[in-house]
Amino acid sequence: MNPQPIKSTMSSRERFKETMGYGKPDRVPYFEEGIRKDVLRAWWTQGLARDTNLETLFPSDRRERMEVDLEPQPKLISRRDKITDLKKFNRRLNPSDKKRLPNRWPRRVRAWQSREHVLMLYVHRGFFLTMGVRNWGSFIDVMTLLMDQPDVVRQRMQIQGKFAARLTDRILQEVEIDAAVFSEPIGGNDRPLISPKMYEEFVLKSYEPIMDVLRRHNVATICFQTFANARILIPRILKWGFNCLWACEVNIEAMDYRSLRKEFGRDLRLIGGIDLDALRKDKQAIRQEIEEKVPPLIEGGGYIPLADGRVRADVPYENYVYYRRLLEEVTQRQ
Repeated sequence: MNPQPIKSTMSSRERFKETMGYGKPDRVPYFEEGIRKDVLRAWWTQGLARDTNLETLFPSDRRERMEVDLEPQPKLISRRDKITDLKKFNRRLNPSDKKRLPNRWPRRVRAWQSREHVLMLYVHRGFFLTMGVRNWGSFIDVMTLLMDQPDVVRQRMQIQGKFAARLTDRILQEVEIDAAVFSEPIGGNDRPLISPKMYEEFVLKSYEPIMDVLRRHNVATICFQTFANARILIPRILKWGFNCLWACEVNIEAMDYRSLRKEFGRDLRLIGGIDLDALRKDKQAIRQEIEEKVPPLIEGGGYIPLADGRVRADVPYENYVYYRRLLEEVTQRQ
């Protein structure tokens, strides 16, 4: 398999905007799934030369993840700092604290003004992290609170939402971003851990101040990045202003992107959707996964093909090379 050299007449940023806007990109973006040192160590034993430049071997569109500090400072520790102490929670969320911004902020702002890559701002950590869930005990605390003191849950989410909105507004006055991302580890492969009705009441309503800021600053792509089977939440998130789904490490059948595209159409842009398990199997499984899913999704627009999770050490190097080459070949046909 020897695809032609990748044709690139646009910058990564231009290509992303055209794709998400159902325009005419020169090709779809290629994003890096995330290859850690433990993966490289495994691949070195399988034929990857240690001095290989992965950016040359697997050309990708650069995307930068801007993360800001969204945690209470000083940090709250669930069983010691009571989850119901809303005044303490509010005091520890100061959007004017310069430490919440990335290091060397003025220098980075200047660099971003002339960038050609994609910049994604992570604006919220989702329901359970906001509620302080770190382990099974704190999870039980939150679920009990939902039943016994729902107003406390509602107010805590509202406090976080208003804080995140003010911090986001502060950032967007200086930087133009390409996408805002809400991270939402909300459940498992079966379903979310709270119902769509509760999710709308306690979570989505608390996002409204952030959504207002994003609209005011003309942020075109608002992405719901989930780590669960969140299918039953999609009608609600669309109602509240999300227009992009990035589903990671999910039950690929329940969250099949072809089915989602058929159901929700162009209202829902899509990132990901390629079953990472196929990369663990063999070339036939990889080819079937790519050939069946990617062409129709690209043809519909608003789609960036990507494996649905970070590459692990159990993905053979030969399989990953085959996957990337095949993805280039298939996308260049479009």
